Amino acid sequence: LLTFWLFLGIYLAALLGNGLIITAVACDHRLHTPMYFFLLNLSVLDLGSISTTLPKAMANSLWDNRAISYIGCAAQLFMVLFLVVAEYFLLTVMAYDRYVAICKPLHYGTLLGSRACVHMAAAAWGSGFLHAVLHT
Repeated sequence: LLTFWLFLGIYLAALLGNGLIITAVACDHRLHTPMYFFLLNLSVLDLGSISTTLPKAMANSLWDNRAISYIGCAAQLFMVLFLVVAEYFLLTVMAYDRYVAICKPLHYGTLLGSRACVHMAAAAWGSGFLHAVLHT
């Protein structure tokens, strides 16, 4: 029962933190910059990845049941792979964003326009999906 409350606290903290980031970036027009666009995507991916694993872990600890169906296991594996790999690729894109902002500040607007940011984020999501499809 203690692990259930621990998992519940972690889950609620993650939901609250990522929800606040998503709300702040979506509502404040001053935060509509490439860095915050990527941070918004990272928060969505984090919400997905923690929502894939933690509810089942909470149910397992509450009911002391470790059973999972084959389809449930495959679906959970697919989602974890998809979201975690997309998160890694998105972190790489965010590192490139900071590199351009620091090392090439005069070219920042041309190298990281809104279209390029959407393409890079879509490539991160697509790479995660492709990786999950190939490994599940």
